[in-house]
Amino acid sequence: MRSKVIAAVAATIAVAALLTGCSTGDDAVAQGGSFEFVAPGGKTDIFYDPPESRGRPGALTGPDLMNPDQKLSLDDFAGKVVVINVWGQWCAPCRSEIGQLQQVYDATKGDGVAFLGIDVRDNNREAAHDFIVDRKVTYPSIYDPSMRTMIAFGGKYPTTVIPSTIVLDREHRVAAVFLRELLAEDLQPVVARLAAEPGPKS
Repeated sequence: MRSKVIAAVAATIAVAALLTGCSTGDDAVAQGGSFEFVAPGGKTDIFYDPPESRGRPGALTGPDLMNPDQKLSLDDFAGKVVVINVWGQWCAPCRSEIGQLQQVYDATKGDGVAFLGIDVRDNNREAAHDFIVDRKVTYPSIYDPSMRTMIAFGGKYPTTVIPSTIVLDREHRVAAVFLRELLAEDLQPVVARLAAEPGPKS
């Protein structure tokens, strides 16, 4: 029993060291936060209400896909509803979905809504860049081939589900999670409802 405990502690330390070692340089980084992912009954559409019950993801930042010399951060969108979409140019549903997301972004950006993509498992940055240009996507994406940013979304978040979409309210609390390809008609009513909620108290 003692040997199992020692082994577990050693494994925990090793994982912590690995995460610490990977969180420097140009990697996307996300730490902390109070959000704990729960999907009752294996649902693919999960809503967190009332607002007081919503948890916050950790600080999220990483290199801009389109401009490697710049960083993107969730803090860049203070006071806005933020739609975070996890995608990859290699992912067929992502190719179908991204035009729908752009449509919702165009319809809601004037209401204080921001979109932020996270390009994952894409070791060919040029292909991902071309994917965005060819589809005329105008909202930014973090380039995160190693999926470092997924730490931000709390314990038990299903990182194998691509695409997935996380919608944050104006206080950047997790209000909805979609573990599937979305249509504009699925997403826009949720975004509009959150945009109509009161913003953070000053």
